[in-house]
Amino acid sequence: MQATPEHHARIARMTFASVYPHYVTKVEKKGRSRAELHTVIEWLTGYNEKDLQQIIAERQTFETFFKRATLHPNAHLITGTICGYRIEELDNTLTRQVRYLDKLVDELARGRKLEKILRPDPPAPK
Repeated sequence: MQATPEHHARIARMTFASVYPHYVTKVEKKGRSRAELHTVIEWLTGYNEKDLQQIIAERQTFETFFKRATLHPNAHLITGTICGYRIEELDNTLTRQVRYLDKLVDELARGRKLEKILRPDPPAPK
């Protein structure tokens, strides 16, 4: 599926606070914890639980959320399809970053081990 400029603009305007409860529901429904969700979010963005509470209270858009985030250096290792989009083919940086987060939440809900979700450094070439 090809993302349109309108799609990118809609994602930029969406607030983290409007999506966060859906993340929580999704992972808890599958037997995972809010703490695990926060671990995944912190790995990707650098935001701890206190930061997330402030972001939610301020109703930050995803644009602001990711502009202020410190993206993990291994975030580029997040690949695959989420919501019909192949992450590595998205040309809009913000949309790709939001889909990184969606993919990690999806992997957590599907029961993948945290050690795998948190993309360890690839092995060094021999």
